[in-house]
Formats: sequence, C-alpha cells, structure tokens
Amino acid sequence: MTVQRSWYLVYTKPRQEQLAEENLNRQGYETYLPLVQNTRRRNGRYIKIIESFFPRYLFIHLDCVTDNWAPIRSTLGVSKIVEFGGVPAIVPEQLINGLQQNQDERGLQQINETELKPGDEVVIIDGSFAGNTGIFQQRKGAGRVAVLMDIIGKYTEVTLSEHQLSISGSDTN
Repeated sequence: MTVQRSWYLVYTKPRQEQLAEENLNRQGYETYLPLVQNTRRRNGRYIKIIESFFPRYLFIHLDCVTDNWAPIRSTLGVSKIVEFGGVPAIVPEQLINGLQQNQDERGLQQINETELKPGDEVVIIDGSFAGNTGIFQQRKGAGRVAVLMDIIGKYTEVTLSEHQLSISGSDTN
C-alpha cells in the first residue's frame, strides 16, 4: 500500500499558532508554520516581532488512510481542521513548496516592500495626522521620513516614522 500524504489546513485559536505547532509536533505530526517579521507599535514605540504569516492557520502533512486524525482536534491551540462540505481541505503541494522557497536563512517569509520615491503620494495611517495625505520627500534615517503636508493651505515638511505611512491607493505600510 502506497502512503499518499497531503497538506491540510489547521485553524488555530487566536494567537496560538506556535503553541498548536509545538503540540502537534510533540505528537509526531509534521507541520509547517510560515513566519514573517513585522513592525508593530507597542507602548508608543515601533518594535519588530515575528508572527504567523497566515494568522490563525498552520499546515499539517497527513495521510488520509494511515494517520490518526482524532487527536488533532483536541490538541492545545488547535480549533479545527479546515473543511469544505465536510471534507478536509487539501492544500496544493506547490503552495507549500513556494512558501518554503520564499524563506530566508532564519525561516522568515521575504516580503518585497514597495520603496518610496520622492513625489509619491502617501496616506498617514497612524498618529495625530492619521487620515491625511502628503507627498513623500526623503528618508531622514533610522526609520524617519520627511513628508510634505498641506496644512492650512500651505505645504509644510513634517517628519514622521515610516511605519505611519501607506502608499496612496494601497493598504500596506
């Protein structure tokens, strides 16, 4: 009998992807949890954190005939296996291979961030100017940028954290 393993999607409890992965691995299951480094604001400062690339999801490699699926549902951190019409959803092998090939040496997904160019229209998404638009001028070093903003009918240069900006027409920062 040939073992036919496929990747399936596990839905985890909120912010418990790594806990679920650790407990599934401890039980002998093969899992894959893509990670990414993001910048978040904590206590008024921007810090870099490593988090799940797909919040609340991780992948598990199973054989639908020989593997025991019963313990998965009761594993600490796991909510359920994703199903469509009562059938566990198979994740294409190419997707997993693509994610694994996109990792750096630390195992983190590489994200191509759009580089701002002078003259780009930006939206301020955080801070006291949130919701306003401006024109990117230049980098000021250490995560700071200069933006021209129309304040009371006159363009004024404002220095902001680069994490407070989003390129106009985009939802990424």
